[in-house]
Amino acid sequence: MPEQAPFSEHRVPVAGGGMLWCWDTGGDGEPIVLLHPGSGSAESWPYQQPVLSAAGFRVIGYSRRGAHGSVAGAEAEADTVSGDLDRLADHLGLGRFHLVGSAAGGFVALDYALSYEDRLRSLTVSGSIMDVQDAAYLELTGAMQPDPFEDLPVSFKELGPSYRGGDPAGFAAWVAINTRAKTADAFTQPLAHRITWAGLEKLTLPVQLITGDADLYSPPSVMRLQAQHLRDVETHVVTEAGHNPHWEQPAAWNTLLISFLRRHGGRTRQPRG
Repeated sequence: MPEQAPFSEHRVPVAGGGMLWCWDTGGDGEPIVLLHPGSGSAESWPYQQPVLSAAGFRVIGYSRRGAHGSVAGAEAEADTVSGDLDRLADHLGLGRFHLVGSAAGGFVALDYALSYEDRLRSLTVSGSIMDVQDAAYLELTGAMQPDPFEDLPVSFKELGPSYRGGDPAGFAAWVAINTRAKTADAFTQPLAHRITWAGLEKLTLPVQLITGDADLYSPPSVMRLQAQHLRDVETHVVTEAGHNPHWEQPAAWNTLLISFLRRHGGRTRQPRG
């Protein structure tokens, strides 16, 4: 596990008595907000935080309501996930920023783009089924996850076989983060939009899709289908990786992300070193 860059922590109040825990490397580089998978939290990015910071970016990760370090608040009074993210961006004074979402974090990223596209410089979605609600797509993804898929261990569903067998220490660290990811007051928070192909086809910002070649949720064929409904898109497959390529193959994943950010950003601070 790499040494983390210096960061500050914040507790950001949100509607209904909720509170979002976030960390922020600060500085005057272009901001990047990292949206964790449903199986994780703000702790899910140790392989990205120091690398992105050293590349000259201001890096922010946060736990959504009910994830480790955050407080869910009252479900009846909660805002949407996009509303919470916009509140956090305002609280941190981010202006325009890059948004990166993994798995269920990709749902949030797309929902935010549909609500506040003009606030984003770019969008990266990694290993995500995107929560698209078109009937044929739901039938496809449902067929890929037949019973008893949901009853299988989360580590089996979300980490590729090469990683599970090849990196016992990394596997144990991932499981530890997953084990403490959900808090007792967690609930399913709504999106602001019903995500559809028609809605995604309206987005004009640059989008990068990444998936692992062993992803059981969003394999390369599904990613290619998703790309057909985005205007300005590029796609990448990370080899020897499952549903969490940012964790399983961080060097390859980070290289793809930084290249994309630099091609679709403005100014970053001078990289350290």
